[in-house]
Amino acid sequence: MPPPKRSPRPPKNRKKSRPSAYARSIARAALLVGIWSVVAALIYISYCALDLPDVHEVSRPPLRPSVELESDDGTVFARYGNLVGRPVVASHLPARITQAIIAVEDRRFYRHFGIDLWSIFRAAAKNILAGHTVQGGSTLTQQLAKNLFLTPQRTLKRKVQEMILAVWLERTYTKNEILTAYLNRVYLGSGAYGLDAAAQTYFGKHAKDLTLPEAALIAGLLRAPSRYSPLHDPAQALERSKIVLQAMLNESYITKDEYTRAIANPPTIEIVRDGSPQARYFADWVYDELGPFIVDTQQDLVVRTTLDLTLEKIAEKDVEAILSKQGKARKVTQAALITLAPDGGVKAMTGGRDYNQSQFNRATQALRQPGSAFKPIVYLAAIEKGLLPDDILIDEPVTIGRYSPANYDDKYLGPVTAQRALAESINSVAVKVLSRAGLDNVIKTARNLGIVSPLERNATLALGASEVTPLELSAAYASIASGGRAITPYGIKEIRTRSGDLLFRYDDATPPRVLSADSVATLTRMMVDVIKTGTGRTAALGTRPVAGKTGTTSDYRDAWFAGFTADYTTVIWMGNDDNEPTKKVTGSSLPALLWHNYMKEAESQLPEKPLRSGSLVEQFFEGAGAVTNDVSKALGDFIDSILGR
Repeated sequence: MPPPKRSPRPPKNRKKSRPSAYARSIARAALLVGIWSVVAALIYISYCALDLPDVHEVSRPPLRPSVELESDDGTVFARYGNLVGRPVVASHLPARITQAIIAVEDRRFYRHFGIDLWSIFRAAAKNILAGHTVQGGSTLTQQLAKNLFLTPQRTLKRKVQEMILAVWLERTYTKNEILTAYLNRVYLGSGAYGLDAAAQTYFGKHAKDLTLPEAALIAGLLRAPSRYSPLHDPAQALERSKIVLQAMLNESYITKDEYTRAIANPPTIEIVRDGSPQARYFADWVYDELGPFIVDTQQDLVVRTTLDLTLEKIAEKDVEAILSKQGKARKVTQAALITLAPDGGVKAMTGGRDYNQSQFNRATQALRQPGSAFKPIVYLAAIEKGLLPDDILIDEPVTIGRYSPANYDDKYLGPVTAQRALAESINSVAVKVLSRAGLDNVIKTARNLGIVSPLERNATLALGASEVTPLELSAAYASIASGGRAITPYGIKEIRTRSGDLLFRYDDATPPRVLSADSVATLTRMMVDVIKTGTGRTAALGTRPVAGKTGTTSDYRDAWFAGFTADYTTVIWMGNDDNEPTKKVTGSSLPALLWHNYMKEAESQLPEKPLRSGSLVEQFFEGAGAVTNDVSKALGDFIDSILGR
């Protein structure tokens, strides 16, 4: 029989399960943490917003003055500061220009509210997978906020402020206004701020005239303006532009055919800043002289300089040529060359072998011992005290205190004329000439000629033991070439604003006489003999009158040649930056050869002219010219007063 059926048991009255006290505590803690995190975030955002700048300045274009340097013939060869082009309006530009920028920098520009959360998450994921930062998530609006109002510091506070400002900009301005402000302010390399400035810098045209390949190249600069600048690395700039074109194709801004044509026809870079890199030594020197004018004006400046680009290129070519051919063998790595016009205008300045390798300007900044190139100053002081070229002096060992200078070849000639002693650069006689002139008079003469560096108050001054710059020595030799007038080297002829207002013009008045014309004329004749019969024979320019002097320091650490014709004064220094000795390079060897090569080409189109003699006839006409100028000015003023002008 089947077992009896059991009656079903009534269900037990089970209690509902409840979280334990521990779990409830965890939940309450998590909720509190969440609430306080939100509060903390809001407090931090409020804190970040406390010192936000006034964003109403967004529509005001930036004022970043630039300085353009022109050579003496008006050719622009360098630019400093920032170039700001014409303001552009995004909606007035060809669509391909703005599309290139949006495609590569912020393809969701028209769909986000200032912050692109999707781009941020995507960039974060890629950065995590790569293990380092490979992509950013900033929108164009965020970039504008950063460029307009914030510092470049990478801090959490600045990033939060950037986001706040981006949202505010989007709520305040239209997309077109934001894009317009961005295009006018963004940095695009090579000192160019704004799209139009970049178009002028790289292609010599305005932004509205850019072609598709040109627009793509400029858009590609936004990621890293300095690195991708076509003036710095044209190949990398073109590769980057291909990425932009691909992005435009992906966004359907251009067709496949347009993409193919743009790739096949890359843009041609127009380097507007004409001029060789080495002219930067001169440009830097001039720019440093502009300090007060840059501070006192907020307008772009155009500076007409004294530079002769033809002479500058000859100087660079000849310096490189001689160092390439003989520098390594003779253990000389650097050279400096400076050329002055008769009035002191700097016509060429080479401050080293390669500006890209070293921006240190050896023509204006390097303090080096001039050696025997200083001797003409010593002799001039003595001539002022009565020394004559035919005076006999004894070439013999000499000791002054503990100082016993030796001649270059350790030989002594006995009785020699002062003229021969200078021509052959005899050290023992130079020390005696210093004693005859008086130390104070030699220093005074040096100061009158333009030497401003400290000078040793002892007998070593006779052999050029006190350091000077090539620029100072060029001033001294130019003052001698002028017949005894104080010639001051200068590089700026005129400063104007870009709108044409004159701010400065060099005063070309006749410089004051600081030394007797007769004494200087006597010294000049002695220095001519240095070229004809003495240590400077290598520098001779055929029948063209030349005066000059060689200079060599102890252990062959410095080698100089300084000289002048009727047209130019040129000083050359050669040596090593670390003051290491050269391999017996003397002033009569490589510097004299470089001087000859350079000056021969520099003077090739100029007629031969005699050096200034300092004669009474010359002084008469010089004085007559000054009187004539004064009379002409007075007559002009009188006529103007009659005409009521």
